Amino acid sequence: MNQISKFSPITTDLYTVIAVVIPCYKVSKHILGVIKRIGPEVQLIYIVDDACPERTADLVKQECHDPRVRILRHEKNRGVGAAVMTGYQAAMGDGASVIVKVDGDGQMDPSLIFDFVAPILNNEADYTKGNRFFDPDDVKTMPTTRILGNAILSFISKMSSGYWNIFDPTNGYTAISADMVRYLPETKISKRFFFESDMLFRLNILKAKVIDIPMKAKYGDEVSNLRISRVLFDFGSKHFRNFIKRICYNYFLRDLSLASIQLILGLFLLFFGIAFGSWQWYRSIQTDVLASAGTVMLSALPIIIGVQFLIGFLAYDIASVPSSMRSRRFPHITKKKVSDS
Repeated sequence: MNQISKFSPITTDLYTVIAVVIPCYKVSKHILGVIKRIGPEVQLIYIVDDACPERTADLVKQECHDPRVRILRHEKNRGVGAAVMTGYQAAMGDGASVIVKVDGDGQMDPSLIFDFVAPILNNEADYTKGNRFFDPDDVKTMPTTRILGNAILSFISKMSSGYWNIFDPTNGYTAISADMVRYLPETKISKRFFFESDMLFRLNILKAKVIDIPMKAKYGDEVSNLRISRVLFDFGSKHFRNFIKRICYNYFLRDLSLASIQLILGLFLLFFGIAFGSWQWYRSIQTDVLASAGTVMLSALPIIIGVQFLIGFLAYDIASVPSSMRSRRFPHITKKKVSDS
């Protein structure tokens, strides 16, 4: 059950309402500073206390007098994904047109909010996401473990989500159009740390256009709740599940294309070549008789052709990244108007 307390009534117009959702769990040291740095372009700020042991919501209610702030509470800890979805639904109920998600630990610069919102208002994207790896000079300030972990996760996420043009998948600085939120399967999206990666998978299934927004990250005394063991085992299995689902949805259930045939033939020939070659290799060891050139070719040729088919499928998949918007809520807002704001 969610308990909501509001500081002031909604008075903003539907087409100009920008909302910010801040999921809160053990961020009491930073949350007031984050709220203070949110600029006047934002009309609504949702503090979602996910059963925080530091009672962040009470702190905000007592110390923060910003009339834009609304407080939402989870009676039990449900995870960052559930907190964000709670904020999304509240923002939509209050008439928000674009919803930005910002973490409460102070790592994300609120002055970049309009950079995330502008592509959505300009009909250039359905969803925008931060990328901390865009500028090589910024990468030097990152902890080595974060660089290595994000590089691995990014490649795996590209395969599972289908957004081959997107990097830094665990980045939680995002913005989404309200129309896109309405299409999301709220009950199916991961409720905890896999939320950001799962969102990309769900958005690909919806054929939403996603773009990266270059940003800098700040690393201070905040402590991450994400553990390496969770990334390696939990994330790995979920990425594999999403990859299989995406391939089945996009290439067999919704449509059957040349890429679908390439995938089937490629896998069949590859596994046939490996299995046949392994069997002949085992027989050769048992009989101490070398395999003939024809036998070797009968194993190698299917593997070579199979790999070529799979490369063709991969090329098609990379070229199939959604490039047109799913939602078009703001036809009256032009690029010039947004730039002049």
